[in-house]
Amino acid sequence: MRDETDDRVWHRCETRVLYADTDRSGLVYHSNYFRFFELGRATLMRDTAYPYREIEAGGHIYPIIEVGVKYHSSLRYDDPMWIHTTPGKLERVRLRFDYIITHGETGGIVAKGFTRHCALNVSGTPVAIDEKTRHLWNVFPT
Repeated sequence: MRDETDDRVWHRCETRVLYADTDRSGLVYHSNYFRFFELGRATLMRDTAYPYREIEAGGHIYPIIEVGVKYHSSLRYDDPMWIHTTPGKLERVRLRFDYIITHGETGGIVAKGFTRHCALNVSGTPVAIDEKTRHLWNVFPT
């Protein structure tokens, strides 16, 4: 998907709200949106032939160092949704992914958010982002 406002390219995956995602009010519990972000990010990486498992096997890990979300509307049990994900800002040891979750039937924006990550080796020392991960910014220009 290409964003008409800023010409960014977005990967998207479709899923549905599970009963376990909701709270007593019947709405998706707020912290589950972070799981949806992870699903979008993992699917983007898998679909671009570089699953996170291979990143770890190569000696890198990318823990989240910052996360943000703005809620625009709600999702309920069994609602279809699209998770749109794109690489955001890329630095030497930090990177960002941006997300938009839309309702699968109405197309309305449900939430927008981001995650920031730091590149570490398996010992926990900051390192430069590996070349295969940097390649995502060529596939999805920012």
